Amino acid sequence: WFFDAELQMAVEKRLSIETDLHLAITNNHLELYYQIQMNGENIPIGAEGLLRWNHPDRGLVLPDEFISIAEESSLINDLGLWVLDSACRQLKIWQLNEKTRNLEIAINISAVQFKEPNFVETVQLYITTHHINPTNLKLELTESVALENLELVVIKMAKLKEIGVGLSLDDFGTGYSSLTYLKKLPFDQIKIDRQFVSHVATDISDAVMVKTIIGLANNLKMSVIAEGVETDQQIAYLKQYGCNLYQGYFFSKPIPIKEFEALIGLDF
Repeated sequence: WFFDAELQMAVEKRLSIETDLHLAITNNHLELYYQIQMNGENIPIGAEGLLRWNHPDRGLVLPDEFISIAEESSLINDLGLWVLDSACRQLKIWQLNEKTRNLEIAINISAVQFKEPNFVETVQLYITTHHINPTNLKLELTESVALENLELVVIKMAKLKEIGVGLSLDDFGTGYSSLTYLKKLPFDQIKIDRQFVSHVATDISDAVMVKTIIGLANNLKMSVIAEGVETDQQIAYLKQYGCNLYQGYFFSKPIPIKEFEALIGLDF
């Protein structure tokens, strides 16, 4: 037998993360951080809710470290439900305040979670349970959801739109980016990936890509939001090309709810 110490360590680390994640869900060690989304008039339109794990020993753990492990086990569905529940719970609180009742929360939905047979019914259940306006909830999906059964995906998305939920295409331009998918899938919004936004002012090919995505979105009657916005210059280019919704460190990094509410000038 050939013993590989590095491989053994990797396996042990993976098992440890999986075990700890189970406990995190049970013991409420998870938290949603919120990254503000702004329009061209510098008015907040909502936020993306991003999962964070407050590990008792390791401190704050970012999704890059655990989402792929969760996706390869059944844990991704448990995490997804936790995020959906938390977002709906927050929307309910915001709906009770005149200043925040129109704010949206966008959350990421994994392809694994979306494939669950009762996914649409689950979303409806949380909306009903928390008595929220469904139009304030936005689900961000990547193109990978459409890789297996396009017809079924289109039916599911149509049902979600009937409920009133918004659908945003995340990471557009970084993956498969088939225009066939884009034409058939009933998205409300396209999100321009940060890798194009970060060089929009300095790299001609990225600028062309951004212009093309915005043109596509306009022609397909979809809104478009740019993520990873960090400079005035990037905003100037995005505005010039017709993109008027932004998210990024220029406005704020993802922050806990109390900090977010202070950022938008909410007093309780």
